[in-house]
Amino acid sequence: MKEKIRNIALQPDPRGAVVLERRTTQSFSMLGVSWTDPEAEVAGTVQARTRDAASGTWTRWTTLPVGERAQAASSGARGATEPLWTGPSDGVEVRVVSQGRVSPAPEGLRLDLIDPGRGAHESPAAFAAEEPPPGDDVDGTPSPASGPPPATDGGGNRDSAASAQAGTAAAVGAVPRPAMVTRAGWGADESISPQAPEYNPDVKAVFVHHTAGTNSYSCADSAALVRGIYAYHVKSNGWKDIGYNFLVDKCGTVFEGRKGGADKPVLGAHTYGWNRESTGVAVLGDYTATAAPKAVLSSVARLAAWKLSLYGADPAGSVGLTAGASQSSYTGTSFKAGQVYTFKRISAHRDGYATECPGRSLYAQLPTIRSYAAGPVSGLTLTSLSAARSGQVYYTKSAVTAHWSAVTPTALISRFELLVDGKVAAKAGPSATSAGAGLAPGTHQLAVRAVHVSGKTSATPSVKVVAETTAPRFTTQPKATLRKGGVNTAAVPVTLSWKAADNAALRSVAITTAPAATYGPTVTSAQRTAKSGAAVSWSFKAADYAGNTKTATAKATVTVRQESAAKRTGAWTTRSSSHYLGGRSLSSSSKNASLTWTFTGRSAAWVVSRAPSSGAAVVYVDGAKAATVDLKSSSTLYRQAIWTKSWSTSGPHTVKVVVVGTSGRPTVTTDGLVHLK
Repeated sequence: MKEKIRNIALQPDPRGAVVLERRTTQSFSMLGVSWTDPEAEVAGTVQARTRDAASGTWTRWTTLPVGERAQAASSGARGATEPLWTGPSDGVEVRVVSQGRVSPAPEGLRLDLIDPGRGAHESPAAFAAEEPPPGDDVDGTPSPASGPPPATDGGGNRDSAASAQAGTAAAVGAVPRPAMVTRAGWGADESISPQAPEYNPDVKAVFVHHTAGTNSYSCADSAALVRGIYAYHVKSNGWKDIGYNFLVDKCGTVFEGRKGGADKPVLGAHTYGWNRESTGVAVLGDYTATAAPKAVLSSVARLAAWKLSLYGADPAGSVGLTAGASQSSYTGTSFKAGQVYTFKRISAHRDGYATECPGRSLYAQLPTIRSYAAGPVSGLTLTSLSAARSGQVYYTKSAVTAHWSAVTPTALISRFELLVDGKVAAKAGPSATSAGAGLAPGTHQLAVRAVHVSGKTSATPSVKVVAETTAPRFTTQPKATLRKGGVNTAAVPVTLSWKAADNAALRSVAITTAPAATYGPTVTSAQRTAKSGAAVSWSFKAADYAGNTKTATAKATVTVRQESAAKRTGAWTTRSSSHYLGGRSLSSSSKNASLTWTFTGRSAAWVVSRAPSSGAAVVYVDGAKAATVDLKSSSTLYRQAIWTKSWSTSGPHTVKVVVVGTSGRPTVTTDGLVHLK
């Protein structure tokens, strides 16, 4: 179904005030107000409200900004407000709110109601929509069209014959062409704009616009919005075609605008005075108070990068443009026709014309758009590696996967590369966040490089990765020895000791026997207990940062020898109590009284009872004095391993304890000897 425009004359009352009372209409989805003389001004603010066709609800009053004036040479051009997208509506009310004295309304004032009809693609997919669009989004002011082939278009002095020849061949640039919905795709009715397109010699700059109006449209309606703007520009404004070269909706979908070839320097009608050396892209919606979503920034940047690359222009640079009209910018910068002025390669409508377009929020985002478009990829960070890290070095057996993130949208990224020692080891697409590669044994430097669509590159700092498959080794095999502490037959205190090393970097040593525990690379011992009279085994596993492991085992049998098993000299008294091992102990206060145990093993511990009144004893090992041990303690303690001795190998040994007979506290109470083999 083709587009339809219905006109309703707006007649001022005797005082000059303009009011169109509420009325029911045929269905429409866009409206605008236009008048005969494009140079005339409307005294006051044009406002409208509409009735939703589905719910019957009336909207609030919405102000319709006055559009740019038409090109001076345009034939049949009219003055007009910006079009307002309303969605399916069947009622309308219009007023012109004047401040102070009412001035005569311009001649031919009328309300234009637009039904955009239906096109072939009502729900185009957004090629760069990387995040869900918010409920509200964009702003822009369409500018005058060129009309029939003029001597100038208000943007330069070149004749139409020269400009028509300039665009016969499509340019080829370094940046690939972005996906976009063609005119046929959005349903352009070519019969309403039969005039041939005109061409500029090249494209030096991109002007960014917004279309103002509403952000509450559905992206499924974007093609209808474009058809509505097209119909409004041609039938209401009296232009030869839609003014913009390209349009972008809030989901990031790009639409081809003015006909003539998206890859050619088509003369548009978007930025009065500067159309001869530029292209124009408009974002659908109002971005005065609302920032554009990333999908919009991404698509506008990608489009600008491609278009400028066709002519070898850097999106981050500046360029001199020749003014085609004497006027001023939004901030008051004056321009004189024929003079050259410097503009950013990606500029805003307001930079060259007295309009707020593309809205203050989108205007503030232009530096981001320029950065995205120009490259290189920004914010590239290596977030993690599938390798264990020790200090500033990573370790793996033979392969590694790198994970990264980047700020630049994927639409502006050509690919990612995983670099190993400066060479490309793996490539990944623009939306990838990881890649892996195998590594030869040895030390390597690894980095991630991003390639922008322009070909510019950026890379993360290199990190050191060591690939190795050599297992750790136990330089001292794990073993158990007796240690000091409380003793009972079910839990004799022992110390497990070991030493481990690795050719690259030892990570840990774990005892996997319950209770399991893992220790750092510098720890070489752990305290455990062993049951008397039974063979006990402890399992060890050493691991390096690359994941290589080595296992080992420590074994021991602990035996408790009662005091009754010792050879005695001197006077000893038997004491009975449940506190003693086996319920009994031997006690002596006689100087030089002794007990001697003979055993085969590699570790021994003397077990005693201790109290504030306990005395001391001399310990002899294999006939040689080993230590003098004082049994005194601040409180009474039973079954205490007070002295220990260990040997590198198991063998026959004797341990003899001799009572010192300490003055005032001569008593020594012994509870036996523990030995380990």
